[in-house]
Amino acid sequence: MFRHQKELQFEVKVDRPDPMLARQIQEVLGGQFGEMTVMMQYLFQGFNCRGEEKYKDMLMDIGTEEIGHVEMLCSLISQLLDGASPEDQAEAVKDPATAAIMGGINPQHLLVSGLGGLPTNSNGVPWNGSYIVASGNLLADMRSNLHAESQGRLQVARLYHMTKDEGVRETFRKMLARDRYHQYQWMEAINELEEKNGVVVPASFPPEAEKESQPEAYEFWNLSEGAESEEGPWATGSAPDGSVEYVYIKDPVAKGQVPNPEIPDTSLHHDLTRKKVSSK
Repeated sequence: MFRHQKELQFEVKVDRPDPMLARQIQEVLGGQFGEMTVMMQYLFQGFNCRGEEKYKDMLMDIGTEEIGHVEMLCSLISQLLDGASPEDQAEAVKDPATAAIMGGINPQHLLVSGLGGLPTNSNGVPWNGSYIVASGNLLADMRSNLHAESQGRLQVARLYHMTKDEGVRETFRKMLARDRYHQYQWMEAINELEEKNGVVVPASFPPEAEKESQPEAYEFWNLSEGAESEEGPWATGSAPDGSVEYVYIKDPVAKGQVPNPEIPDTSLHHDLTRKKVSSK
């Protein structure tokens, strides 16, 4: 059961309307790494969570908080759009650089939402459910959550420097602080799950199940010009589980065969011959 409380999580106010900034903020509302994405991701992970109740409870806590963040951003966008008009759109595109980069005010703010936030990114592309990850594997999901919070906080930090509006910046600072905590939170969950089950996903498919392919798990293949990649711990260090040292393969060679697919039936109306490709 969900209940809506009228007060926002944090105060949202702007010093002055700014329709151009409203358009930019759409990215952290309805973009790939926006608040709508983490809201849906955490909630669906929580809805489907099985096993230890503390993980489900945490996911539902944070997912519900993200619903509030979506409402905060909608309020912020609405305030930034106060007083916007079609004339503002025309004025914005008079500057060639602005027109080329932004295209002026988001016309959907005028035509579709009536000066309100939209479930879209900054270019008006609708939010997409394929953005979310809810796999049923806790470690895989928590790592995805850390990635989402990292990208989301990065975008808010960039937006912070795109405005001098202290009211907007205050809202952003609250979001940046909460996103920092959320990164800590997912790190803690990841560490706990790694200590419990190991660092590789899924833990239920152990290395020994890879049989003859196990050595392939420890080789770094140099497949680009230069050899600087050898300098990293991923190429010459120890595996995270301490089981073995990595091996740097300077000049890797292909170990498979040349593909030689069958020619389809003529009813498919292709123009292929039945000449076989040599594997030599």
